[in-house]
Amino acid sequence: MPNTILTATAVTREALRVLHQKLNFVGSIVREYDDSFAKSGAKIGDSLKVRLPNQYVVRTGATLSTQDTAESSVTLQVATQKGVDLNFTSTDLTLSLDDFSKRIITPAMSTLAASIEADAMSMYKDVYNSVWNGGSAITLEKVLDGRVLLQNALAPLNDRTANLNTTDNAKFVDALKALFNDTTGIAKQYREGYMGRTAGFDFVENTMWGKHTRGAATSAYTTSTQVGTLPISETPVSTMTVATGTGAMVAGDVFTIANVNSVHPETKVSTGTPQQFVVTAAYAGGAGTVSFAPAIVLSGGRQNVVIPTTSATAAITFAGTASTAVGLSLLYQKEAFAFATADLVMPGGVDFAAREVMDGISMRVVRQYDINNDKFPTRLDVLYGYKTLRPQLAARLHNS
Repeated sequence: MPNTILTATAVTREALRVLHQKLNFVGSIVREYDDSFAKSGAKIGDSLKVRLPNQYVVRTGATLSTQDTAESSVTLQVATQKGVDLNFTSTDLTLSLDDFSKRIITPAMSTLAASIEADAMSMYKDVYNSVWNGGSAITLEKVLDGRVLLQNALAPLNDRTANLNTTDNAKFVDALKALFNDTTGIAKQYREGYMGRTAGFDFVENTMWGKHTRGAATSAYTTSTQVGTLPISETPVSTMTVATGTGAMVAGDVFTIANVNSVHPETKVSTGTPQQFVVTAAYAGGAGTVSFAPAIVLSGGRQNVVIPTTSATAAITFAGTASTAVGLSLLYQKEAFAFATADLVMPGGVDFAAREVMDGISMRVVRQYDINNDKFPTRLDVLYGYKTLRPQLAARLHNS
């Protein structure tokens, strides 16, 4: 059967199919907000307010005790446009779709997928729940420790993913391969790197996970005043003044504060476990103001910590070893993160243009003819944004 000229729609759909297959992190988080950006000619910087769940406190007794609904939201911004630019010859365009995909589309989409995944994976720095394994190899016990963190945060049991780096995957799968069970869902929507399900997670391998290099900060840091003196109100407190200590902090460093314990999200009863916090902005070191998350709330529906004792100052303890890189894998429930793409404008006066959407990913292909060189310069573009919605529904694993 003779080959036929490839159409714009065929090229776009095939490119999107290959990209879709390779996005196993983006493919396992929320993408339902794409419809809100589905408008012709979306531009970089378009944003959407995403409302977070409300939280309330329970009254005891017959006396009415009303409470205001304090809604909160985060902004998901479409801020990044990336693409791959190609030059096709007339001969290339007479290939069969399979040959064209193997020679041109697959390597191009592999590169684009890697870049998009690397961007989205930077959201790990927003996650404060973490399991630090002292540089040792991953074990099922450490994964289950991470599961405990998700359980304590009341993460839904469905759509949980254990996204492992290559080293963690190699150590973990060999020992536990008999425990993995195939699932219909994975078979229906295949993505590269899926392995199977066990311990309540769909396990995935992704080579894009890097390492987190902890800052040089020592555990000699202390707060300048006891955290218990912060305003006891619904107004979150996301900065603290430190008086002593040396060494820089980097975004993503995890620490605890003496006498600041987490609470059950609903009953607000102390768990007796130190609340973990994450540094949200680089800090040069010494006395000054450090930004962190989650913001401390000491009362009301959004209360997240309790301070059972008071003292003149509070010691800060960092997880991990100073100035040391450690492996990174991530456990998460789907609703912890969101990824959205927008429909780019369709230009006129070109050789061809097409836009397709697949599973929440919108891609545009535009081709023009270069009469001087008998070539078809072509661009494949994705306009996207990502946002951590509920970091408490994720947990970092730091192993070898």
